[in-house]
Amino acid sequence: MGILRGVLAAGAAALPLFAAAQAWPDKPIRVIVSVPAGGTPDVTARLVTPGLSRLLGQQLVVDNRPGAGGLIGAELASKATPDGYTLFISSPGALTILPHLRKVPYDTLRDFAPVGLISIGPFVLIVHPSVPVQSVQALIALARAQPGKLNYASAGNGVANHLAMELFKQMTGVDITHVPYKGAPQAVTDVLAGHMNMMFNSVAPIIAHIKAGRVRVLGIASSRRSPRLPDVPTIAEAGVPGFEAVNWFGLFAPAKTPKRIIARLNEALVKIVRAPETRKQFEALGADPVGGSPEEFAAFIRRDTEKYAKVVKFSGAKVD
Repeated sequence: MGILRGVLAAGAAALPLFAAAQAWPDKPIRVIVSVPAGGTPDVTARLVTPGLSRLLGQQLVVDNRPGAGGLIGAELASKATPDGYTLFISSPGALTILPHLRKVPYDTLRDFAPVGLISIGPFVLIVHPSVPVQSVQALIALARAQPGKLNYASAGNGVANHLAMELFKQMTGVDITHVPYKGAPQAVTDVLAGHMNMMFNSVAPIIAHIKAGRVRVLGIASSRRSPRLPDVPTIAEAGVPGFEAVNWFGLFAPAKTPKRIIARLNEALVKIVRAPETRKQFEALGADPVGGSPEEFAAFIRRDTEKYAKVVKFSGAKVD
């Protein structure tokens, strides 16, 4: 009888959560973004939330929680009630990079339920025209002939474009000196001025400079060529097999969110991301919309986590 009462009690305790899952959603949904309004993750969130609101029948409200390299927003999302009413849109910074740079109060693989990969924004490897190379292979040869003489700019210590170059160095064995800046705009300005030799940067902010000849693009750091730069080879096909460094954006829920809710969120997300009008908006930002299943996104996150663990260890990168 004691065992039966325990089972019945446990079942009764689970009923409210089950009922909530069946009725979901019956109130607005909060979407935490760990950057200020106007940052790329915020822009991404505001591209997909109107369509999600329409498909789910409830308003999705973007809640900007910037600070500490994304830690503040990620911690808040990781500790939210797993009932489908708190979601999180993130890039690599908070979830697959920061945990290798400092102690964080969450575990990416344990505390988050991946819903779906929204988009991938590849980096491009650019050099100032004064650097006497026309290809990735020529750059590698030059860097090997002059170890430590060439330099590269980044948006700051431990950020994605810093670690993209450290991954390039790791995979090619070259020695190129890092100069961190306080944000990508200042770094790009100094590459354009010739004060810095090169950098990895997102496509959208740099494409006009590429087309004007103010910088030379050697390769794109994704697994396939960009429709915006179709003549630019991937770095993998240009001589560094397996190289990939991208800025991705994905939708997460707190761990233990009911699978039924995750499945419905994913179905809605895929429809929105793959809609022609949404694709055009993402391509204008230099990003490729993705979609895909929660399982595919979870595998992607595991690979990204493992990659950055190795890169951070190799480079000795520290967060500012």
